Amino acid sequence: MILWRGGPCRKSSRTGQSLCLAVKFHLATAPGLNLFTAYGDGFVSVNGVSYRSSVVVLPERMVDPWEVTAFDTLSSSHFEFLSSLGVEVVLLGTGARLRFPPPALQRIVVASGTGLETMDAAAACRTYNILATEGRKVAAAILLD
Repeated sequence: MILWRGGPCRKSSRTGQSLCLAVKFHLATAPGLNLFTAYGDGFVSVNGVSYRSSVVVLPERMVDPWEVTAFDTLSSSHFEFLSSLGVEVVLLGTGARLRFPPPALQRIVVASGTGLETMDAAAACRTYNILATEGRKVAAAILLD
């Protein structure tokens, strides 16, 4: 389905050509995959189930709760766990705002050959859904502090 954003097409004042902005919408369906269905202050929902503690979500399984209670409590053991998941990339959602863990902790995941992307929790949820529905081996480690 293609919908036109902003109403009807209009003429460019510079070129005189008709301009239309097309936005293609897809209904993401991926039976059997864990996907984020909502997120907000202090919670995420996966497949319609709400979680209020930190979680690690993979397409085929979940770690609930993930023992990390706050960003400041991240340790080498948490990053060793993330590096053992057997995925291509780990998306680290650091809560309501973007915060970067110390480089020494990040190196643990990267040294295992796994990519590590750090972003706020909302961005991590959105990015995870895109990668998971593309069939990528991805994990989202979401902090809810």
